[in-house]
Amino acid sequence: MLLPVFTLKLRHKINPRMVAVGRYDGTHPCLAAATQAGKVFIHNPHTRSQHFRAPRVLQSPLESDVSLLNINQAVSCLTAGVLNPELGYDTLLVGTQTNLLAYDVYNNSDLFYREVADGANAIVLGTLGDISSPLAIIGGNCVLQGFDREGNDLFWTVTGDNVHSLALCDFDSDGKKELLVGSEDFDIRVFKEDEIVTEMTETEIITSLCPMYGSRFGYALSNGTVGVYDKTARYWRIKSKNHAVSIHAFDLDSDGVCELITGWSNGKVDARSDRTGEVIFKDNFSAAIAGVVEGDYCGDGRVQLICCSVDGEIRGYLPGSDEMRGNLVDTSVEQDLIRELSQKKQNLLLELRNYEENAKVEVSGPPNEADGQRGVIPANTKLHTALSVNLGSETQAAHAELCISTSNGKTFCTGGVCRRPGCPGGRLSNRRPSPLFPADTIIRAVLIFAEGIFLGESHVVHPSLHSLSSSIRIPITPPKDVPVDLHLKTFVGYRSSTQFHVFELTRQLPRFSMYALTSPGSASQPLSYVNFTIAERAQRVVIWLSQNFLLPEDTSIQNAPFQVCFTSLRNGSQLRIQIKLSGEITVNTDDIDLAGDIIQSMASFFAVEDLQVEADFPAYFEELRKVLVKVDEYHSVHQKLSADMADNSNLIRSLLVRAEDARLMKDMKAMKNRYMELYDLNKDLLNGYKIRCNNHTELLGNLKAVNQAIQRAGRLRVGKPKSQVIAACRDAIRSNSISTLFRVMRVGTASS
Repeated sequence: MLLPVFTLKLRHKINPRMVAVGRYDGTHPCLAAATQAGKVFIHNPHTRSQHFRAPRVLQSPLESDVSLLNINQAVSCLTAGVLNPELGYDTLLVGTQTNLLAYDVYNNSDLFYREVADGANAIVLGTLGDISSPLAIIGGNCVLQGFDREGNDLFWTVTGDNVHSLALCDFDSDGKKELLVGSEDFDIRVFKEDEIVTEMTETEIITSLCPMYGSRFGYALSNGTVGVYDKTARYWRIKSKNHAVSIHAFDLDSDGVCELITGWSNGKVDARSDRTGEVIFKDNFSAAIAGVVEGDYCGDGRVQLICCSVDGEIRGYLPGSDEMRGNLVDTSVEQDLIRELSQKKQNLLLELRNYEENAKVEVSGPPNEADGQRGVIPANTKLHTALSVNLGSETQAAHAELCISTSNGKTFCTGGVCRRPGCPGGRLSNRRPSPLFPADTIIRAVLIFAEGIFLGESHVVHPSLHSLSSSIRIPITPPKDVPVDLHLKTFVGYRSSTQFHVFELTRQLPRFSMYALTSPGSASQPLSYVNFTIAERAQRVVIWLSQNFLLPEDTSIQNAPFQVCFTSLRNGSQLRIQIKLSGEITVNTDDIDLAGDIIQSMASFFAVEDLQVEADFPAYFEELRKVLVKVDEYHSVHQKLSADMADNSNLIRSLLVRAEDARLMKDMKAMKNRYMELYDLNKDLLNGYKIRCNNHTELLGNLKAVNQAIQRAGRLRVGKPKSQVIAACRDAIRSNSISTLFRVMRVGTASS
């Protein structure tokens, strides 16, 4: 069993996810963590006699080896590392919702202090792509910014939603780091500098990311899920009722491969194999974990895994020796594993006995009723599945529909869109009963496992006894336009069965399954459009359509030119795709997100590296114009409030001096008047602060809308045109040229 090599108990609380270890003097690792009241403490046990003396730093009254750094704002993120290689030691970086501080702990000085209007929710330090100097990259309100050692803004781009986690990882194994971004819209995006390489959709907010080795990285979600990806392939994941506060990669068992270390909200720390997710070590704290880091904290040349809890307890673990390899867990964990394996053994023995009984029935002759109770069904029984579009009714909203049926029941599903009365889903074909099994097989229950569709990622359909049949229809309503794998477990038997056969299969739900094919003249054409050209045959476009939409089986699309029209099952909006002989494609939709999804899907299917488009979304652009006007107004109010606060601060100093003068002169009446004026002025300052807070909140909301608009304009393009649009949009906003901004969004360039 692995035991901690040291345990510390600091009398300072630690904020979750805000712990870092740095060599601030170039030699000794020190622990820095955000604590209460807008402060950061620095624990330096190596030079206890060294006391910092600086405006920002004061000695902790609770511990001699702890110094407190005054930030005077709530800390939102924190890290440490080499920002300036010429210094030879690490820099402490502290982010708040309005500023980023790069602090030289050794010299007690600010390297830079930058205002960040979009806030800093997450931070990572390192080199990105071909940018030679290390960058402090922060993620905020839909924006990513990278600052060099002098505070210059060398990197800027937008992402889909508020950023919650960042990591640097060599995702494509080219020897250069890519930026992994986890955001509130459940997506993990991979940036190669300012270009998105790929996206992975998860089921909840991505709260933590950490590189492991090579292209492999770990992730944690807000619903208690942790797992490991290798590029876009997920190796494993597990889900807990507790929240994963911090994850870190560390080789704890000395096998040369890093394990995923997770600190949980219930105080547990565990280490899991990067390949299987199997627990190889765990320990428990009395309070929730605040952070997991590593460093040579003992100063003996060996790196320890350092785990910190929110109440200030710190434990350090050395990697296990060769003798302890494979024996890091205590005996209780081994007993749990033996109990789990024994349970699996019993289940497998029961399954084997059922198979043996079924084999006996097939050899002995025609089955009887008792065999049906045991779940014996014909050996050639198959399960049919079909996906279709259900246009809904007065009592049920429109949705996609999964139809499951058995091959030896009365009917089975063939898919498509059927509008016959009583059959809103896939068509049903007749099936004669088997002569050996005169009764029809029925579906007793269906279990569906799918990410992002059902609450808890699973759904169970269990019909009542009087409604059992050989087919079953299940409504599916995906909230986002992403392809989803439906993992099905179907229980098949007879009405009298007490045991059932379980059929397991996987069916993929197409990306745009929530759009129903309609006739071109059934609705008016949307005013908004995107127009682009792809050098592909029309039949290839038809293949893309069939793979991404739920088209009826009898759909026949002729060669170009042609057009297809769809109606959204979510809100009834129209989508029209027109293809001309020249390869020019026009997508008409008022939903700019849908247009971006279609373009990105086409670009991936046709392997298009660069794609420029012409786009116009009049209604959306008009809303954006109003938002930009509000942003200007909020900026003006912010400047006025800041100026008023500065004036009041000067007046406070003057009143304090005058009140003190009156006290020394024993003029109590004048002193009282001055303090009454101070009281009134303080009330005005508090009211002004509330107004500033509300103004700042509104400003952030509108800035988020602007950043999302830039990101959406970028998603309408692919490759270099995408990066150019994002950069040109930022330049237009900096120069306050709204007309240029909209021109860039429409045609992709600022030039006429």
